[in-house]
Amino acid sequence: MTTPLDSRGMTMRDALGAAADRWPDAGLFCAPPEAGRDWDPEGRELSYADIRAEADRIAATLIRAGYGRGHRIALDLENRPEHIIWKFAANAAGASIVPMNPDLRPAEVAYILTDSAPQLAIVARGRARAFAEANAGQRQDTRRHIPTLVLEDIDPDALVPAPNLPAARGAVTPQDEGSLIYTSGTTGKPKGCMLSQGYELHVGRWYAQTQGMLGLTEGDRLYNPLPLFHVNALVMSFFGMFHLGGCQIQPRRFTRAGWWADIAGCRATIAHYLGVVIPVLLATDASAAERAHGLRVVMGAGIEPSLHALAQDRFGVPLIEGWGMTEMCRAIVADAEPRMIDTRAIGRPRAGLEAKVVDAEDREVAHGAPGEMVLRHSAATPREGFFSGYLNKPEATEEAWRGGWFHTGDTVTMDDSGMICFVDRKKNIIRRSGENIAAAEVEACLMGHPAVAQVAVIAAADPIREEEVMACVVLKNGVPASEAQARALFDHAFARMAYYKAPGWLLFRDDLPVTGTQKVQKHALFPDGGDPTEGAYDFRTLKKRDAAI
Repeated sequence: MTTPLDSRGMTMRDALGAAADRWPDAGLFCAPPEAGRDWDPEGRELSYADIRAEADRIAATLIRAGYGRGHRIALDLENRPEHIIWKFAANAAGASIVPMNPDLRPAEVAYILTDSAPQLAIVARGRARAFAEANAGQRQDTRRHIPTLVLEDIDPDALVPAPNLPAARGAVTPQDEGSLIYTSGTTGKPKGCMLSQGYELHVGRWYAQTQGMLGLTEGDRLYNPLPLFHVNALVMSFFGMFHLGGCQIQPRRFTRAGWWADIAGCRATIAHYLGVVIPVLLATDASAAERAHGLRVVMGAGIEPSLHALAQDRFGVPLIEGWGMTEMCRAIVADAEPRMIDTRAIGRPRAGLEAKVVDAEDREVAHGAPGEMVLRHSAATPREGFFSGYLNKPEATEEAWRGGWFHTGDTVTMDDSGMICFVDRKKNIIRRSGENIAAAEVEACLMGHPAVAQVAVIAAADPIREEEVMACVVLKNGVPASEAQARALFDHAFARMAYYKAPGWLLFRDDLPVTGTQKVQKHALFPDGGDPTEGAYDFRTLKKRDAAI
């Protein structure tokens, strides 16, 4: 059995130093080649020693400029190697990073900047305009205006702009914030999850110590096409590799053409997927490349059970289902037989993570009955190994932890063996191609259009993307329902939100079912169980990442 790096009690800087001492020349981060990409089109791999040296250099620059504990630095750098370097540098100085989704529109960027109050932003050139627009309303308030540096234009010998506020005193500790990751809020705007440096290293150690079929080993190379603004790639898989002298292989994004080529060319031994990846790969004509790989195992979440065995047989590698979330990313994985691959089994908790299934009154339900999954480390230390809380939302943090258990918002069942099977999300969330979309956020955006009187946003089943955003809209009196009006509402949302949040389906209705207190009853929108998209306008083909707005 491989002995992972023991990072307990370490800060991020200490852990990087220990890892670089142990595996100085091993690759830690690999960007596969991608023709036409405006950064590293031929690919680039950085060793542990490379990343330590560059992070130390930037950290020294930040410290000289006055950055330290209590500060945040926003990063909008896609999946570039610099994202990892700047994270280590910021954490070494005592600052936290705010990873930004490069698909966010200026208004969404402005919300996160206002909520997180970073002292500095480092962005790729293609994102400079969005940040300039997001900052436009804050230029008169020097305390809120965020200096923004374009990565490609940074002078390595020049000081960065000084922070507006002094750093907190004291030495950096594992309890200091390492990252602030935004997740979809169930009642509106996204919530910032505060992740300590110690939490992130804990998640990596947990993953590195996974046994069973997944069983990571020293020197593994993990291909992860998910974004670095998500906890999966930034924390779980990256720090899993980090603790084993392994390497994270990080393409710009998932593509069906790049998947097998990258895995073979970069010598991947493990890969991560989301449910949408597997049907896309299966829909591609079979080729020799599907078997010309060195994968030992593939790990992910959300595969359709009917495709699980088919994909394993076709690609010649086991697919391991698991579960995790930003607030608690010590992954639960179904990597021990019987894996029950014809169900939505996600695994059994192991020592150090307790789980139970409860009803609406937090009473534990019988085995096999559906209920909400709640988690804790132990009765004595329930929050050990969990996130630090929601930024600026202490009430939401305590509500999630009511009764001493963290409430995940996911409906599951648990059998007599402890196997947990995913059923549905309790939260008002739409899961599209791996992105969690808060229905309330889309509803708020559409309600901002002058033609809209009422709106209810729900999830519609999608054969490729798992779910699609569907908006049921009641127009104001005198506004006619038409395809042109539907397109106007789509354009309104598309211009103000990340492309994937805009409604792929839009249906006009005369009214919406409501309770006596005028709360929309979404379960009653389609009581007969028919196709909810019948009669709706289909805008799915317009939802493209790089489409003009």
